[in-house]
Amino acid sequence: MARAFILVLDSFGIGAAPDADKFGDVGADTFGHIAEWCASGNTAAERPTAGPISLPNMVELGLGKAAELATGKIHPGTEFEGAAKGFYAACAERSFGKDTPSGHWEMAGVPVEFDWGYFQPEFPSFPDDLISKLVERTGIPGVLGNKAASGTVIIEELGDEHVASGKPIVYTSADSVFQIAAHEEHFGLDKLYEVCEVARELVDDYNIGRVIARPFLGESGAYERTGNRRDLATPPHQRTLLDLLEAEGREVISVGKIADIFAHSGLTKKVKANGLDGLFDLSLKMQEEAEDGSLTFVNFVDFDQNFGHRRNVAGYAAALEYFDTRLPEFINQMRDDDLVILTADHGCDPTWPGSDHTREFVPFVAFGPNFTTGSGGRRDSFADIGQTVAKHLEISPLSEGVAAQ
Repeated sequence: MARAFILVLDSFGIGAAPDADKFGDVGADTFGHIAEWCASGNTAAERPTAGPISLPNMVELGLGKAAELATGKIHPGTEFEGAAKGFYAACAERSFGKDTPSGHWEMAGVPVEFDWGYFQPEFPSFPDDLISKLVERTGIPGVLGNKAASGTVIIEELGDEHVASGKPIVYTSADSVFQIAAHEEHFGLDKLYEVCEVARELVDDYNIGRVIARPFLGESGAYERTGNRRDLATPPHQRTLLDLLEAEGREVISVGKIADIFAHSGLTKKVKANGLDGLFDLSLKMQEEAEDGSLTFVNFVDFDQNFGHRRNVAGYAAALEYFDTRLPEFINQMRDDDLVILTADHGCDPTWPGSDHTREFVPFVAFGPNFTTGSGGRRDSFADIGQTVAKHLEISPLSEGVAAQ
C-alpha cells in the first residue's frame, strides 16, 4: 500500500504571492534573494565559500522550475536543462494570514478564511486585563517586554532582568501569537509550560492562534534558546487530512512541531528532535518504520526560526545546501508506492525589512517511483498538496484542493 511524506522547509517561499501587496510584501522572494546573495560572491562564517547556491538534488526534481513559475526568473545556481525528475508547481495561499498554523492547515485541506486576532506591536502590546489575569492565575511577579520583538533580541535585552526578577518575558509579532520566554534553570521549564497553558486559555477571548513557550539557557551575554520550544495552538476549525486519515485507521506521524501546530489532533505518533541534522535523522528513522498507508508530516523549523527571522542569509543558504546533500538518503530509502512532497508554509525572506513572515508562493515539489512528473503550473491553494496526498493514499477526496495529475 502507498505511503506519503510531507517535508516542510519552514518559511522557504519562492516569490511574492499575487496578493503580496495586502501584506506589504511586494518584491519579497526568500529563495530568489538567497540565490542572488550567494551568486554575488558574498561569504560569511556559515557559508565561507562564495559562489552560486548548490542544490543539485532539489533542482533536478524541479525546485528551480517551480521558482520560475512563481517569479518568471531562473535563479543563479538553479539552471537545469531537460525535464525535471519530479512534479513541480508554485502554490499561492488562500488563507487570510501568513502565519504557521494557517499555512499548515491549508496544506492539510483546511484554508483559514477568517481573520485571526492580533496584538498591537507597540508597548504595551497586551491588554492590561490579559496580563493581570495571567499574573493572578500563575503567581508570577509580573512580566517583562510586552511588545513586538525578535525573540533572540528581546532575550538578549531582558534576559538579565528576567533572571534577577523572576518575571517572564512576553512578546508578540506580526503573527497571531503570544510568546513567553523564560530561563530553563532560573525560572524552570515546567513552570514555563504551566504559565503558557494558562495563557492559552486566556487568549482564546482574543482569537489568538498560538501561545509559544520560548525557553532559553546560558548566562548574561550568552543566552541561547533551546530545543524545548512548545507551541500551544488552537485546534483547526474543521477536520483536516490528518483527522480523516486517523479515522480510516491509518498511521499519521508528526516529526518536529507538526503536532503542536495541529493541536495534537489527527495524529497517531509524535516524535521530536533538535536541529536540522537531528530532524533529518529522525525523519529517516520514521521513513524506515512508517506503515503502509501512512502519512509522515515533518517540519524543519530551523529555516524559519534560526535564519529567516534572524535575517541570516548565509545561514539560510548553508542550511538549504545541507538539506540538499542529505536528500538522496531519503530518496534511496523510498518504496515503489511512496510519495514525497517538498513544500513550505509561508515565506520569511532574510533580506526583507523587519523580522516577520513574507506572503509568498511556496514550492510544491513531489516525487516518487511511480508518481507523475512535469509542471503543475501555478496553483490557487496549498490545499492542492493535501488533496494530492488523499488521492495517493486512496481515501475520500478532501473538500478543498485539486490533486496533482
